[in-house]
Amino acid sequence: MADRVDQAESWILHTRPYRETSLLVDAFSREHGRLSLVARGGRRPLSSLRARLLAFQPLALSWFGKGAVRTLHAAEWQGGLRDLAGGTLICGFYLNELLLRLLPAEDAHATLFDAYGATLHALAAGEPAERCLRRFELVLLEEMGYAEPLHQTAAGVPIEAERRYFWRPETGLVESAGEADGGPYTGAMLQALAAGDWSQPEVLQGSKFLMRALIGHHLGAGQLHTRQLLIDLNTL
Repeated sequence: MADRVDQAESWILHTRPYRETSLLVDAFSREHGRLSLVARGGRRPLSSLRARLLAFQPLALSWFGKGAVRTLHAAEWQGGLRDLAGGTLICGFYLNELLLRLLPAEDAHATLFDAYGATLHALAAGEPAERCLRRFELVLLEEMGYAEPLHQTAAGVPIEAERRYFWRPETGLVESAGEADGGPYTGAMLQALAAGDWSQPEVLQGSKFLMRALIGHHLGAGQLHTRQLLIDLNTL
């Protein structure tokens, strides 16, 4: 990465206090991926950065320096995005937690960056959250190289709509042995998911469990805090 970068399209994923007056910032940049920045004096009441380093708002960030943590010296707001609130706000934090946990540092993914922005806009516009999250999870898995081929089993056998399937961490998609051993995923659901057809409730429900299994496998130990919040919110 260059020693100095100006006006990089970015989103803020997380901020936390650093020393007495500064902030540590986790940002997601279209051209530079996920990176850590220090906003010196960013916690001071009169800091020009303080009011701009907000999550879920498009920014142009400028920074300089070398090493794992660069120095942020400018942040400019890049246009309106309706504020997220309630359940959609938690969905936004869920997206951020996924990126923080799964996206390697300084690994640029323009497609994922665009999908993140599109998902925030869709959530703000009132599109069903389940559909928004599942679409983003699928893009994330594809960009990270973790996605499963959805048109065939691990053995290369084409998925058939009337059959049922399992997903196994060390194998992939496998067909159920018989009616008494019916897998949780129907072939019809997998075919629709592969085609990007989210119109049926079965696809949203089945994809939720499949995405959860895939993401959980690659996250390893520890659960996502925002996922539990979403579960609790849905329960209420």
